[in-house]
Amino acid sequence: MAVSTFLDTSVLLAGLIDFGPQSAPAQHVLHAVAEKIVTSPGTAWHCCLEFYSVATRLPPEYRLTPPDAVHLLEDEVLRRMTVHDLPGSDRLPFLKSAAADRTAGGRIYDAHIAEVARAAGAQVIVTDNRRHFVAALRHGIRVDTPAEFLAGLKRKG
Repeated sequence: MAVSTFLDTSVLLAGLIDFGPQSAPAQHVLHAVAEKIVTSPGTAWHCCLEFYSVATRLPPEYRLTPPDAVHLLEDEVLRRMTVHDLPGSDRLPFLKSAAADRTAGGRIYDAHIAEVARAAGAQVIVTDNRRHFVAALRHGIRVDTPAEFLAGLKRKG
């Protein structure tokens, strides 16, 4: 199933864990998903794993226990979004393309998420790390911050 809106880990984290006022836009995006205002939402399996990893090692005042992290993923992500991964046949071509683009270090993870979004048919990636998703732009995928995405929803509604 193709997705129209693809949510990055940064949106899942800020949307599900209250870090203060900076979490509000991501929380509103996830509320729009829950209310089905956002149609065909999706994310990457990698984003689910990254959410779990980061959420269970945050500073103590924000840290989730492993069972709580799984509970949030199950209720707020897996039940409401389509979770995508890169098909096996696309993995080596992706790596070769990343090498040709001189993608190095941790940037490979965001490039991978962008490629999963492209393969899923995403029209927009919502992230707090826009500069990490420049690769998506060459495929015609819009990259919005949560605040920009919400502003676009308001214009449509």
